[in-house]
Amino acid sequence: MRVGVHINRFDHPRGAVALGPELAAAGAAAEAAGVSWLSVMDHYFQMEGNGGAENAMLEAYTTLGFLAAHTSTVTLGTLVTGVSYRHPGLLAKIATTLDVLSGGRAALGIGAAWYDREHEGLGVPFPPLAERFERLEETLRICLRMWDPSANGPFEGKHYRLAETLCVPAPVSAPRPEIMIGGGGEKKTLRLVAQYGDACNLFASSPREVAHKLDVLRGHCETVGRPYEKIRRTILHAGYQDESGLDDFTREMGEYAGLGVDTVILAPSVDDPAAWIARAVAPAVGRLAELG
Repeated sequence: MRVGVHINRFDHPRGAVALGPELAAAGAAAEAAGVSWLSVMDHYFQMEGNGGAENAMLEAYTTLGFLAAHTSTVTLGTLVTGVSYRHPGLLAKIATTLDVLSGGRAALGIGAAWYDREHEGLGVPFPPLAERFERLEETLRICLRMWDPSANGPFEGKHYRLAETLCVPAPVSAPRPEIMIGGGGEKKTLRLVAQYGDACNLFASSPREVAHKLDVLRGHCETVGRPYEKIRRTILHAGYQDESGLDDFTREMGEYAGLGVDTVILAPSVDDPAAWIARAVAPAVGRLAELG
């Protein structure tokens, strides 16, 4: 079982001037620890659960580009991009640029979006939920078209129309950046995972709940004719914060590993993630690798 890190706070004690050095240090600490995945949130405003819109938030893909320059092995992505944040053609181009400049280390994390305040605050349209899912499916189709060098041509959807799906240079990762679809909605989100995703990301609510979600995903895979085993299964876990809890955490992760979960992504509740990675995450990497 592999370990990822999700950086979701940017309120460094020394202020904004310290964020660049702290993020560079976090990238170095993640690679030294053997972390396989490093992500940031894609939000305009900080979430209410992390202090609210008045707290610091960095633009995600600019931040990932910075991290790409300060790392060399870890996969980089968002957890996750809201479909309403960027036009899909632009999103595919942004993710491709990250992939090219990082040497093939980009992943596209994507979901249906939910944070209405940030949309209203910055004047970005926030369609109703059903429409956001329609847009999500079209965005997935557009990204896949743009990452297929033989598929350049017009795209005609309900919400998006592209005269060309040209993307030059193409991604350097093979065959393209991984698509991780975040969320556990059983009717729509997990169906989209089955049809378009390379990976799913679920909240680590409980092994029983995750097992149920994976059963639903397996059913969708059968419906669309997709091998369930082709989809990488990941969870987001916010509970493990201190190395003193490593034994209990390892036992818990053993249950998830038994469900076929490939990666657990950990999110710090501190504003200095580099020290937390070295202190708490590094010991967990070796422990969890033994789970298979």
